Amino acid sequence: MDFEQLRLYCLSKKGVTEHFPFDEVTLVFKVMGKMFALTGLDETECKVNLKCDPERAVQLREEYPDIIPGWHMSKKHWNTVHCERELDMSLLEELVDHSYELVVAGLRKKDRETLEKM
Repeated sequence: MDFEQLRLYCLSKKGVTEHFPFDEVTLVFKVMGKMFALTGLDETECKVNLKCDPERAVQLREEYPDIIPGWHMSKKHWNTVHCERELDMSLLEELVDHSYELVVAGLRKKDRETLEKM
């Protein structure tokens, strides 16, 4: 999965917007204003930080060398995923989905209801 494939997959999800809140090269994807994925466009290789259930985050890191603790993020809740190495596209999409779903589950009830209507 390259940068553009990642971008299009994230934007295909309901309620997702893209932003550059930190600088002109860190692309952040948000659902209802809450961050679920971010990537550095200045990198030579596509990597993405994704939110993850803490127990699953550790399991993924142990199983896949291309998944490491979240760079510049809470290591408990975020993983950095190398997108252009050995990981299957289906696993990458599932990890993006998982991050998105975790953030949606944490939204206020009103925001979740608004999202459902989109």
